[in-house]
Amino acid sequence: MAHVHESHPQIVNRLKRANGHLSKIIAMIEEGSPCVDVSRQLQAVYKAIGNAKSEFVRDHIEGCLTEDNASATELKRKMHEIKEISRYL
Repeated sequence: MAHVHESHPQIVNRLKRANGHLSKIIAMIEEGSPCVDVSRQLQAVYKAIGNAKSEFVRDHIEGCLTEDNASATELKRKMHEIKEISRYL
């Protein structure tokens, strides 16, 4: 079952940018760029991925909480899912 939220295309774009940035960092390392410069760029990618992850998790939780007409069983499943995914915040 496809599980797509409105924010997913933006998150995918962020991750694609981070992926491109990571490729450039690999090239920097291979070219012998200064460690400080490489570390700075690694931190930028780390932060970009972390922000994408947080947005993805928050969006999922919000989607679970705003879905209407859920049965008691469905609500229990959603609560379990929220607990599980919130570990990644």
